[in-house]
Amino acid sequence: MNPASDLGIFVISVAAGVIGALAGVGGGILVIPALTIGFGVDIHLAVGASIVSVIATSSGAAAAYVRDRLTDMRVGMFLELATTTGAVCGALLAAVVAPAFLYLLLGIVLLFSAAMHVGRLGEETVPELPASRLAVRLRLSSSYPDRQSGREVQYAARRVPLGFAMMWIAGVVSGLLGIGSGVLKVLAMDVAMRLPMKVSSATSNFLIGVTAAASAGIYLSRGDVDPRIAAPVALGVLTGAILGARLLAHITNQSVRLIFLPVLVAVGIETIGRGLGFGL
Repeated sequence: MNPASDLGIFVISVAAGVIGALAGVGGGILVIPALTIGFGVDIHLAVGASIVSVIATSSGAAAAYVRDRLTDMRVGMFLELATTTGAVCGALLAAVVAPAFLYLLLGIVLLFSAAMHVGRLGEETVPELPASRLAVRLRLSSSYPDRQSGREVQYAARRVPLGFAMMWIAGVVSGLLGIGSGVLKVLAMDVAMRLPMKVSSATSNFLIGVTAAASAGIYLSRGDVDPRIAAPVALGVLTGAILGARLLAHITNQSVRLIFLPVLVAVGIETIGRGLGFGL
C-alpha cells in the first residue's frame, strides 16, 4: 500500500461511514467493492476490513444517537435476543444448507422490499395508532425530538412477533452467509414494527456493532484483518459515521428513506450476484 492508496481508501471510507450511519447498515456495502475493485485488495482482507468498518460505524454513531434520543435502547436490547440466537442457528446450519440458494432468495426478498419501500417514500411520520398489547407489556414505546418540526414525536411498536421473527432471520442470515444484516434489521423495525425511520436507522447502528464485535475475533484469528488496510478504513469510517450521526438529526425521515432505498437495491443486486457466482 502506498500513501496515495491510503488516502483513497480513507476518502472512500468516509463516504461509507456517512451512508452507513444514515442508513443504519454499516459501511461494508461500499468498503468491500471499493477495496476489491478499486484497490485490488483480496476479498478476505476486504471482508475483514469491512467488519472493522461496521464496528467503527456503530461506535462513531451510537453515542451521538443516544445523546440525541434517536436510539431506542429498550427495543434494541429486546431485538438483540432474536438476532444473536439467530446468528448461532445460522452458524450451525452453515454446513448443511447451500449458500447459493439462500443468496438468491435473500436478494429477491430485498429487491421486493425495495419495491414496496418506494410507495412509502413520501411518508414522514408513521400513522398514530395505539401500541399493540404485547408492546404495552414490554414497554416498547417512546418518543424522539424532531428538529425539523420542533416537536416531540411519539411512537409505539406494533406487530412485535413479526419484528422479532424478522430480526431472528437477520441473525440467521448473518451467521449462515457471513454478511452484515443491517438492511434486514432496519426493515424489521421500519416495515414490521412501524417505528420511525430515524429510530430504525439509529437503533440498527447500535445492533450491528454488537453483532460485528462478536464475529471480529474470528476474522482476527484467521489473519483476515490487515492493519495496513483496516487502519485507514477504520479512521475514515469513524469520521464519516460521526458526520452522518450529526446529519441525521437535521434531516427528515423522507431523506433517510431516499438514502436507504438505493442501499437496499445495491445489497439485493450484490446478494443475487453472489448466488449466481459472480458477486463480490
